[in-house]
Amino acid sequence: MYFAKLEFFNPFSRSIKDRAVFNLIMKAMERGDINGTRRLFEATSGNVGIAMAAMSNLFGIEFRAYLPKPTPNTTQTLLRVLGAEVVKTEFETIDPKMIEFIKKEAEKANAVNLNQFENDDNFEAHYKYTAREIDEQLKSIGQKPDVIVAGIGTSGHIAGIAKYFKERYDTKIVGVVPAEGEKIPGIKRLETKPKWFFKVEIDKVMEITQREAIEGSIQVARRDGLLIGLSSGAVVKAFERIRDKYPGTAVLIFPDDGFKYVEAFERYLSEGR
Repeated sequence: MYFAKLEFFNPFSRSIKDRAVFNLIMKAMERGDINGTRRLFEATSGNVGIAMAAMSNLFGIEFRAYLPKPTPNTTQTLLRVLGAEVVKTEFETIDPKMIEFIKKEAEKANAVNLNQFENDDNFEAHYKYTAREIDEQLKSIGQKPDVIVAGIGTSGHIAGIAKYFKERYDTKIVGVVPAEGEKIPGIKRLETKPKWFFKVEIDKVMEITQREAIEGSIQVARRDGLLIGLSSGAVVKAFERIRDKYPGTAVLIFPDDGFKYVEAFERYLSEGR
């Protein structure tokens, strides 16, 4: 038996990143970090930027998004619709060098860099809320998770979920990353050094190609009628490979929907697939 956690029901970015960004902003406001400057700078390749732009509007904060070079045009357009200032950099991916660059840019402009990649408020959002919600939803139908499959980006949600369930059950945690040389929006290879991944117990890491991720998304669309994003498609394909090894109740984390990835789907379909 398996279930999918559909995080595209979150209202701002239609993704799991609403949870982390809300916690990042609220905790920063509680500490007084934002109240003086009212400006946020953040490195983002998609959903965090959209969530941060949307919530910045609610709180009257100016937001500047720094994007890696391969960021889809759709994401850039949505950020501009939300009123964000968009800076497209020459970085190929968000790695420690790009993160350090944004920190310095924020310091020079007297802005706040909440830094989703290192800020423990990201991890806390998923440990305290996302994981508990999954647990309560499963308990309501008399289930507990034997395995959870999730993508690895900042590692905030997989690590928060892993810590919560490892403390309570013998749940196996499977992480999903792009195969070497591949790019899948929302997930990154371990060479980018995601902070919380190395602080929790992850049982297995699966490598998935972009083509497999797209095929996973299309497979779910045509079978279940759900338009899921590419990192969700990658989770689907990873689960297919490990489902026999980890029997029982599985939970697949689907971080967002497929509407931001129309360009990738279009390229795939134009090849006659």
